[in-house]
Amino acid sequence: MSKKEKPVLNYLELTPLHKADFIDEGDTVIVLEPKFRKPWLKKILKPVMKNENIKVKLDEFGSNAWRLIDGTRKVSEIVEEMTKIFGDKIQPADLRLTKFFTGLMHHDYITFTEIIKKEDK
Repeated sequence: MSKKEKPVLNYLELTPLHKADFIDEGDTVIVLEPKFRKPWLKKILKPVMKNENIKVKLDEFGSNAWRLIDGTRKVSEIVEEMTKIFGDKIQPADLRLTKFFTGLMHHDYITFTEIIKKEDK
């Protein structure tokens, strides 16, 4: 493998981990996203903010997928579990869940253990 080539990761073999705080209300999961990430800005605005987090409410599929993220299950295992729970309603499950996890990662709500290990090297 040349220096320019990057190793290809199989998305279904990645293991998601929560990065964001969340509230599990039974039916739905609410992900808490800080309004401001810069510590100095938080310090200045905290006295005037009613709530320092934006609440992102996940739908039925998203809430169930979020609950299945435990740091040990791979995306493929979560796909299997979601297929058992929802059957044909979630098909094509692998595509839907990889898109969902990509969105969560883009918003910095989750990461993957394999990415963390790679960054540590």
